[in-house]
Parts: sequence; C-alpha cells; structure tokens
Amino acid sequence: MYLSTVTSPAATPPAGRSGRRRFAKVSGNVIALGTVSLITDVSSEMVTAILPLYLVLGLQLSPLAYGVIDGVYTGATALLRLVGGYVADRTRRRKTVAGFGYALSAVAKLALLAAGRSVPAIGLVIAADRTGKGLRAAPRDAMITLSTPPAELGRAFGVHRAMDSVGAFLGPLAALGVLALAANSFDAVFVVSFCVAALGVMVLVLFVRDRREAVPATAKVSVREAATLLRNAPVRRLVLAACLLGLATIGDGFIYLLLQRREELSTVWFPLLAAGTSLGYLLLAAPLGVLADRVGRLPVMLGGYVALTGAYLLLFGPLGGTPLLVVTLGLYGLFYAATDGILMALAGPVLPDRLRTTGIALIQTGQALAYLVSSVLFGLAWQTWGPATASRVAALAVVLAVAATLLLLRPRGRGAGTVAATAPTGPHDRSTATEPAAPLPGGSTPTAEPDDPTGPTTPAQPGADRADRNAEAQR
Repeated sequence: MYLSTVTSPAATPPAGRSGRRRFAKVSGNVIALGTVSLITDVSSEMVTAILPLYLVLGLQLSPLAYGVIDGVYTGATALLRLVGGYVADRTRRRKTVAGFGYALSAVAKLALLAAGRSVPAIGLVIAADRTGKGLRAAPRDAMITLSTPPAELGRAFGVHRAMDSVGAFLGPLAALGVLALAANSFDAVFVVSFCVAALGVMVLVLFVRDRREAVPATAKVSVREAATLLRNAPVRRLVLAACLLGLATIGDGFIYLLLQRREELSTVWFPLLAAGTSLGYLLLAAPLGVLADRVGRLPVMLGGYVALTGAYLLLFGPLGGTPLLVVTLGLYGLFYAATDGILMALAGPVLPDRLRTTGIALIQTGQALAYLVSSVLFGLAWQTWGPATASRVAALAVVLAVAATLLLLRPRGRGAGTVAATAPTGPHDRSTATEPAAPLPGGSTPTAEPDDPTGPTTPAQPGADRADRNAEAQR
C-alpha cells in the first residue's frame, strides 16, 4: 500500500515541463532495489506457492492450524521490523540491515530441508524467513524514499512493486518446473530457492547504494526520540489505518485453497493461482502508482480494497469455472497493485528524515500484527461457520475498514481544499510535524495544521515574497 499525501500530491508543473516530468525515469537506485526484490521474490514465491498445499493436503493441517502458521509467516516477527528500522536509522546503514535480512531469508530456505515433516520445525524456519523479511522491508523502502522526489513516490514504488511482482509471477512457474523435473520433490524446490536468494543478496551488495541524508555525525537517534513518533497525529492515524486494513485482510493461501476446493483443481496446477495474481499485479502496479501521484493516493489505495471485497464475495458467488478464476485472481492482483507500496508512498513525506526507517517499520509492524490476528480469526471462522460464511464476514470487515480509513486519513484543517494542489518538489523537500517546512517553488513557505495528516496547507502568495525582495533591493 502507498502513504505520502492523502489527496493529489503535486502542484501542476509548468506546461513546458509537465510532459518530461510525467515520463521521467525513476532513479538507478530504485531499479537496483527492484532487481533485488525481483530475484528474491522468485525465491520466496517458489516456496510460498507450494506451502499451503503441502501443509493442508500433505500434512493434513486443520484450517485453524493453517491460519496460525500463515499468521506466523507474516506477523509473528513483526516487532523485529521496529528493531531493523531503529538500527538502520541509528547507524544510518540501511543497506547493511537490509542485506542481513535478505541473507537470513536465503539461509532459511535451506533450513526447510532439515525441518522435514515436523510442523513445529517448519514453523520455526518460517519464523526465521519472515524475520529476514521484517528486517529488510523498512530499510529497503526508506532507501526508495531517499532516492526519489516526494512528488514522484507513487511512480517509484509502483515501478519497484512491478519489478517485485515479476519475481512473484516467475516464482510459482519456477516451482512448477522444478517439481516436474525432480519428480515432485519439495527438497529440490528448497535448494533451487536458496540459490536464487543468494543471487539476490549479491546484486544488493554490488549495485545498491545507501543514500544518506545530511545529518551531523554526532546526531544519533535515541530510543526516546523514536518513541515520540506516535505523538505525531498524522503518523498515529496512519498506523491505526494500517492496523485496521491489516485486520481485514486474510492470507493468500486461504484464497487459493478456497478456489482449489471449489473448482476441484489438480494439485499440479495449484502454484499457477499465485502466478495469476502476480500477473495482474505486474501489469497494474506501475500504472496505478503513476495514477496515485496524479489523482491522489488515498482514493487509489481504497479502490484496491474495494477490489478485495469483490474477490472475497466471488469465492462463493454466482461465477464458476474459468470466469471465476480469471475475475477473482484479476481483482486480487488489482488489490495488490493499488495498495502494496502506496501506503509507504503516503508515509514518506509525513515522516521526518531522521526517523524515516523507524516510522515505516512502525506502520509495517502494526499491519503485520493485525494480519497475524486476522489469519487466526479467519481460520477459526472457517472451522466454526464454514468457508462461505467466513468469506462473507471477511468482505464485511473490509468494507468497515475502508470506511474507518477514509475517516482517519481524509484531509483536515482550513487548507484541506488546497492540499490537493500542493506537494513537496525535491528529494529533500519533506515537511513534517517535527521539521520546518521546505520552500515552495514560488519561494513561499507552506504552513500546516498540527493535526493535518496531509502536510502543507495553503501556501503564501508568491507575489508577496517578490515584493519583499524588491523592497529590500530598493533599500
């Protein structure tokens, strides 16, 4: 999901430059980070695509037990995101922290070989893999925000997530190919997955640059300073919104298991369900990122959750066969394209530079912990009420979460109507509640209501600033 400004983020550029700005390429650092994510996602999705089938059909886990494992997969190590974010901000070595996370996830793929059919051991290995993901996610997204002008964050995150989704699309196909060549050996999938993940770590080390903002060497981030983030009303509302949306989102594995059961799909084709979602994500991520920058990030993000509601309802709706699979997976891909990354794009300009990684980690932690609760509750609902009722309750939860998020993140203050046309314009032009606002293109300085999550409000008249300069020249 993307977080930066809640409405349209950028003022209209001069007519002669608008076209060039609109189609400007993202930075090389974003492309390098996208390449790392692409390779790593091939590795991760090779395992993710076969894991629900292996646990539920192979080890005969109940829906509740699978919900616990699925929650662990995303949420159990969520607090380590805060640790990774804080360490990255304190040491200003975001690349190092992210690299450790990528390396830990790679080693975890080999550990799956030793886990065998032991459910507790598999749970520990999955926790280690997700620990790596938790440590790397916030530093990676912080490096993207520091490599991109705030007005183009939607584009940058859209391109990054599009490259990430290429890996997510290729991963299930790679798993399918390995299984076919290795006589359905899951061990072969784990070994190949490790080799691919190791390649991603090499690309990170060789090609990603750790951009560091201009902060005095003696200015170390303290735990006490990091703890003040939640005193900032815009940040607090973003964290709460992320928690509500995470609580209304169930795991991918549940969606694919329900489709497989309803359509009685062969286990051979099960990995292709994840590939279908990733294909939709791949095609839509970058265009929706650009759209979010132009028309507003909040409407695009909430539109993604509307698509998710439709996907949940279709699981036991009127469609069947190929139309059901195509439409449901298409909506699910649209959901990811419109949300994954846009939450971070919304957060970028709201967070102070010194605590940017910690703030991103705080938002991701809240969402991951909510997702852990959601997975367990959905597994329990499936086991108690049946899958059809559980899916419809999940759809209702999404509708309520969208309404609450709209109330939390809607523009506030007297200048709310002007926010849609105002945004920072440079890579270091990020006004927050704890930092002085940066000048606007006309030379004026925006003012912000202290409780306004969208940042700057109505700018001063540029003519007044020019008049002051002329008077000074005459004196």
